[in-house]
This record gives sequence, C-alpha cells and structure tokens, in this order.
Amino acid sequence: MNERRGFFSREAESFACAFRGIAALLESEVHARIHLAATIVALFLGWWCEITRGEWIAVTLAIGLVWVAEALNTAIEYVADLAHPDEHPEVKKLKDLAAAAVLFASIAALVVGLIIFWPRLCAMCAA
Repeated sequence: MNERRGFFSREAESFACAFRGIAALLESEVHARIHLAATIVALFLGWWCEITRGEWIAVTLAIGLVWVAEALNTAIEYVADLAHPDEHPEVKKLKDLAAAAVLFASIAALVVGLIIFWPRLCAMCAA
C-alpha cells in the first residue's frame, strides 16, 4: 500500500510541477497570454460553429502544438540566458531558432483555424 501512495505522491508532484510551469509561463511571457486568448477564441468558435469531431481534433492538436512550442521556446531562452548571460551571437541564433518554432506552430494553427472557421463565419455573415 505504501508503494501505491508513493507512486501517487510522485505523480501528484509531477502534476504540481507542470501546473507551476504553466503559471510561470503565463506570468512571464506576454505571448503566452496572447496564445491563451487565441485558445479561448478558438474553443468558443468551435463550440459556437458546432464543428465536427475531426475538426475538434485538428483544432485541439493545433492549439497543443502552439502551447508546446511556446513552452519549449521559453525553456530554451531561460537555459540559454543561464548558460551565457551576456549577449552572444550563437545564443541569439539559438533563441531565434526557438522563436521560429513558435512562429511555425502559430502559422499552422492559423491555417487550421481559417480552413475550419472561415467558411462558417462567411456563411453566417451572408445569411
């Protein structure tokens, strides 16, 4: 029984770490707050437009991809700053590449959103 409690305690601590990471991301990164607003809009539009199960999967994966990219970008930036606090061309390149990953994910999510929501919104405006 103690092994089970130990397992659940470790799992609870892992979730606590993850939630602290989410809070830190939202507190420190303005782009994360923009992603949060976009996430809320996308979820609302999905509900309002009554998108299909397959469309929900696409929207959910697109949202998740952006959040993963943003969290990894932030982690990479922090590690780079710890490793080399002064400006350095290679650190700048590393940060730029991590930021590019977020941009790629955001563009992909935007395309998914346009494919799914644009025709519905246009039809609603025309009606």
